[in-house]
Amino acid sequence: MGPSKEDITDGYARAARELKVLLDGATPQDLRRGSNGTRWTNEQLLFHMVFGYMVVRALIPLVHVVSRLPKPAGEAFAALLNAGTRPFDVVNYWGSRAASTVYDRRRMGRKLDRTLAALSRRLERESEASLSRSMAFPDRWDPFFAPSMTLAEVYRYPTLHFDFHAKQLSL
Repeated sequence: MGPSKEDITDGYARAARELKVLLDGATPQDLRRGSNGTRWTNEQLLFHMVFGYMVVRALIPLVHVVSRLPKPAGEAFAALLNAGTRPFDVVNYWGSRAASTVYDRRRMGRKLDRTLAALSRRLERESEASLSRSMAFPDRWDPFFAPSMTLAEVYRYPTLHFDFHAKQLSL
């Protein structure tokens, strides 16, 4: 059995609170400092943590479609994405660097709040059957992507991603 709707939304609320505390307590110098174990600054890493939720918002419709395809089609799609891991990593790195200049410390909290509200509304409308649908995933893209993931696991993923990266901050 996967994560419950309540567990997922509780994780969202906790992440929003933690981001607010991190942003409120960080000085401009703190945000410009390098993070631990990444090439990002703390501010860039904080945006990347928010971006995980933004990605899931875009992934949900894809999971709804691909999970209805024959299993070999979904596996082929995931294999194709896995083959593109290197370009994905480059885009992921530079995209977070660039986007953090737009969604900086003043804007990323509001962006997270809006994204979480949209995810929570969508999650509330999901049936247990839809949450249990699964598809193959590009498991080389992220340590929290499994070879197959249910929709419930996809909804939970960005909080796992957030928590992992929070440990890399040097604030």
